[in-house]
Amino acid sequence: MNADEMAISLEFASKIATVVNLFKYEFPDAKSDLKPWQNDPDTRELIDPDSIDIGFHFPGISRSWRSRSLLFQIRLYKDPITNSRRVIGVEVAGFDHLGEAWRLSTVENWNVVGRTHPSEEISDRIKNFCRHILEVFNQSSDII
Repeated sequence: MNADEMAISLEFASKIATVVNLFKYEFPDAKSDLKPWQNDPDTRELIDPDSIDIGFHFPGISRSWRSRSLLFQIRLYKDPITNSRRVIGVEVAGFDHLGEAWRLSTVENWNVVGRTHPSEEISDRIKNFCRHILEVFNQSSDII
């Protein structure tokens, strides 16, 4: 779900803003996108209500990134008993002019898969950033 729709409390909006600011600090050329999904019926059917989705766009494709846009999906688990949500992982996808170029998931094995891969340095920086995302959202027991 678009991050701007998930910012339903001051604490939660602050965590989303912290993630955006951390990324922009690490990668100053990136432009953030809190609404990476279009608001049309076909797209709405595909949106996962148990994720916080943030996009980042770069001015061009670089050899080290092998993509121009990134989609971060912060995965949530909703406890059926308490109805609270917790972050369980992050999925990152890199996109170029052909579509999805690569993907990394912290839910599985933290490996980059796809038709291309970012450089090892960029992969390590993305993994480190994912660790920061998990730290930011898991500072308290309930996020929503």
